Amino acid sequence: MLKNTFCHIPGVGHKSEKRLWEHGVTSWESSLENPTEPNARYSKESFSECINESMERLEKRDSTYFSRLLPPREQWRLFPEFRSSTAYLDIETNGFVGPRGYITAISVYDGAEVFTYARGKNLDDFKRDIKKYRVVVTYNGKCFDIPFIESYMGVDMRHMAHIDLRFILRDLGFTGGLKGCEKTLGIDRGELNGVDGYTAVLLWNDFKKNRNEKALETLLAYNILDVVNLEPLAVIAYNRKLHETPFEASHRLSAPVSPKVLPFKPDIKTVERILYQQNRYFTEAFS
Repeated sequence: MLKNTFCHIPGVGHKSEKRLWEHGVTSWESSLENPTEPNARYSKESFSECINESMERLEKRDSTYFSRLLPPREQWRLFPEFRSSTAYLDIETNGFVGPRGYITAISVYDGAEVFTYARGKNLDDFKRDIKKYRVVVTYNGKCFDIPFIESYMGVDMRHMAHIDLRFILRDLGFTGGLKGCEKTLGIDRGELNGVDGYTAVLLWNDFKKNRNEKALETLLAYNILDVVNLEPLAVIAYNRKLHETPFEASHRLSAPVSPKVLPFKPDIKTVERILYQQNRYFTEAFS
């Protein structure tokens, strides 16, 4: 889809882009061959210069060039071209922000492998490993995960383009947080149904206080599920956004295959115990 995109060119809006498509200018290559004047504010020469630069930047895998120029609601167009160098990312914290807040776990999924980073174990390895990716996909990461990582770990994430599915899915009419979107779109969490961000904090506290390794493993299993589920959500969002373009039939992506084996599994007894504590707390707090 990126090679069919013109709205990243300054002065070309959605209406201009649509007119180009309607006149048969449907790709960067065809725009160089078509003599149609693309925009009253552009000469053919200056428009072609922008197209040639786009081709060069894509060849260099410069995702941030396109991310800076694309409107926020069109960041989804980056997805297929950079999918092989995409990190699906999610963090867990101790439930606080500011000086008292810290990251307890980070999970990254690249479409093939899952990588986990836990406080007190290998969290600092994340700083090195994240540098190899060109795009990061999150849910609400622009407001939470990425600023938290940059502030707490001192990591500059500006080397990556950022596709935040929260805003793309909201544009498509899906709300209710990550879990709500998953449920609406038929993605089942299995043994971790009912576990949420507050549960994750309780799992960390259980591990920290009681050195319960099963609690940590369950926390990591939950965090991993968050990132593994981002890929099918990204594909669904991308395919639905294609409805707005002439490329729905030709550019549609197949559903991804989720990894069959994950590095951590939830401990059901631990989940049941923590959920009981969580429900009891809310019952007492609001009774």
